[in-house]
Order: sequence, then C-alpha cells, then structure tokens
Amino acid sequence: MSLKLNAAGLTNLGLVRGNNEDSIFYLAVDDVGGVPIGLFIVADGVGGHLAGEMASRWAVSAARDALRDLFAPRDTGQTQPLDPSRAPTRPLDPAAASSAETIRALAGYSLRDRVIHAVQAANRAVYDNAQRYPAEAGNAGTTMTLALVRDDRATIANVGDSRTYLLRGGDMIQITTDHSLIAGLVKSGSVTPEESYTHPVRSVIVRALGHATAVDVDVFEKRLQPGDGLLLCSDGLWEMLRGPARIAEIARRAATPIEACRELIDAANAAGGQDNISVIVVRVE
Repeated sequence: MSLKLNAAGLTNLGLVRGNNEDSIFYLAVDDVGGVPIGLFIVADGVGGHLAGEMASRWAVSAARDALRDLFAPRDTGQTQPLDPSRAPTRPLDPAAASSAETIRALAGYSLRDRVIHAVQAANRAVYDNAQRYPAEAGNAGTTMTLALVRDDRATIANVGDSRTYLLRGGDMIQITTDHSLIAGLVKSGSVTPEESYTHPVRSVIVRALGHATAVDVDVFEKRLQPGDGLLLCSDGLWEMLRGPARIAEIARRAATPIEACRELIDAANAAGGQDNISVIVVRVE
C-alpha cells in the first residue's frame, strides 16, 4: 500500500511572553522511489536575552542540514534504513555534520544512526555558538523533539520536554519521555499528574541541547499505519491543554493538519497562553 504524509506546523508567541523562543521545521515529500519521507522538528529555547531564541534556531538549522541529503538522494538505496544494530564503521563527528564529505560518509548508516547524529549536531551547534558569543548566548540551550519518517517507519528523538505523540484510532500515546524535574516527581509518586501543571518546578528541565559537547538522546522507533498521526509540540501546548485527551480531540476533528494546528494554538491561548506554543501535525494517508 502506498502511503502519503500530509503535514503542517505553526508556532505562536502566546499571550504572555515578549518573544518567541520556539522554532519548528517540517517537510514531507516523495523520494525518487516514490516513497514518502518527512522530517519534523520542534525546539523550545531556554536562556535569557534572546539566547533561547537563538539556540532553537541554531539547533533546528543544524539538525535539518545533517539530514538534508535524504531528501535529494543520488539513488533509492541511499535512504534505505539498515539494521539498527549495525555498528558505525567510524565515529560520527557532529561538528562536521553539514560538510559534503560527512554527508557522503553517512549515506550508508541506519536512520536511527542518522537521527542521533542530527541531534548531536544540533547540540554541538548550540554549544559552539554559545562559546563563540558568550555575552549574547552564554547560557543558551534548547529542547528538541524530532521525527524522521520514511515509508511506514518513524524514528523519533527527544531531548528535554518537547513531546511527540502518536495518534492511532481513538488513542493518543506519548512516545517521548520528558527530561524534566517534574516528570521525575510524577514518576516517583511524589506529585500527581494533575498537580504537575501548577507545581513550582514544572518548567525545570534536566536535559537540554547546548550545555556540553555531547548530549544523551532518547530514540524511539514506530511502524506507522494508514490513518495514524504524529503530533510534535512544545510545552506551551501540552501544559495549557493539560493531557492528551483534549489535544487528541482537537487534532482528530480538524479537517486538515493546518486547521488542527490553528485550533490547537487557539485552544492553548484560550487556556491562558502562558508560553510560546508550537505544534506540527502529521497525517499518514
């Protein structure tokens, strides 16, 4: 069965913040073999004096550049996912992610390897720029959730508390795990899920891009089916709508992905809009 990816994304200032520290990227095409391939990224910057805004932009740009060859392959075999357990033949250098030589060398790696490398490249870009411009961006950091989809396979990465959900039938499943202090408190039973939305430490993340030369990356792999959806978002969406049920209700009833994005952002703003709001909706058709 031939699949198609239909995607849209929006980012919004919200009602409280003075600038938008979120950045997004989405692209869905058919490769030269007629197989759908898509890249979807949400990043939520942290740091004062525009550092967060710059960090999210640097990270999205670096991750996109590290994967750009997959969208213009020289042959159909170039983007075929290999055995995820295949060991790389040599270390991947995040600092050289966008060089032509590195991209050629990466062509044979599995999609899982490529996604990890892209996130590490994003981390290195933020870290290097923060070192280069300490006055403007010395404390720059950002979350990132990224989904690379080829045919019916989704490879999803996460650092921080921006999320990726899978919408399947009447269910909405959070694929990623939040790297935040409040998530740890909920997991331990010290705080209830309901209390987490108003807890004083709800915004404290314990893992982000840009604070060291390398970062631990969570990676998840899912096999997609016709009728499935992916939803990537920053915490400005899920904290305002408080749980997947409300998000799923809005995403399912919208006629198109762009309408779903608009309605989700409108709902988050109606609930207070206390943070920047970013969302990407992908439908598998």
